[in-house]
Amino acid sequence: MSGRLSVIASITDPGNPGRPNEDRLGHNKDSAFIFDGATGLGDRQFMDGYGSDASWIAEFAMHRMEQKLDCAADPKTVLREISEEARDAFLSVAGEQPRYTWPAASLTALRSTGSGFQYFGLGDSCLYILHDDGQSDFAIPIPGAYEWEQFQAAKHIARLGGIGAIGAANADPTTLADLRASRARQNMPGGLTWTFGIVPEAADHLVIIDVPLQGGGATALLCSDGLADLVALYKAHDAGSLVRHARDQGLASLVEELRHFERVIDPDGLRYPRFKQSDDTTAILLRLEP
Repeated sequence: MSGRLSVIASITDPGNPGRPNEDRLGHNKDSAFIFDGATGLGDRQFMDGYGSDASWIAEFAMHRMEQKLDCAADPKTVLREISEEARDAFLSVAGEQPRYTWPAASLTALRSTGSGFQYFGLGDSCLYILHDDGQSDFAIPIPGAYEWEQFQAAKHIARLGGIGAIGAANADPTTLADLRASRARQNMPGGLTWTFGIVPEAADHLVIIDVPLQGGGATALLCSDGLADLVALYKAHDAGSLVRHARDQGLASLVEELRHFERVIDPDGLRYPRFKQSDDTTAILLRLEP
């Protein structure tokens, strides 16, 4: 049975209005996806015109996914081709650089295939789905990613007494060194963390999951880790209530709820440990029908 995927609504909102939004969303007739650019950890930007290298890689990938991904294409092949192209473009400008400077992004995607629906992704962006029979589910390429990041952020908070004056933990030299070491270990043979970027071999580690519909159809929410904090960090929703809220009250109200937690309830990260006061937040609400 084939499936029909339609976009109900989408939103993207920068965590800091004074900094570039490093998320990008895209969709075509068969698919929808979000690239969440990983905030750069280098001393300079290489790709001009996009605000940051993370914004560049997310936008680069988004446009090519819209062109290349359809119900018949192999996602691994598509991602490998895009990554090879991105690698050549970046290295032609930047030359040889430490691995922690290489641009990278998480990917969360859903597409219609000839036999139903398929989720795929890399990194820590995710999918929440509410089936018409009331059952809900959650998919993320790296299980436990949110809990691990909270654990690491808590160590930073305990050492400094808060996120930091500029609202981003990477301003602290010790935390920056730890983040750089962690970033350099991504996309390495034998490693546990694979993201989209300029390492084409990451495509071989793409997480791909069939999504059977229950009860006739489903409403799905693709989102970057920013919005997922409402479930994973703030515990304001579970998978089902998050999708219901998005469907019934709109995505903007969820972003407003998130920003209230970040900027009013816990701006310093003392109660809810995290590396940034506010993260870029992007979501696509979808209707799935046979």
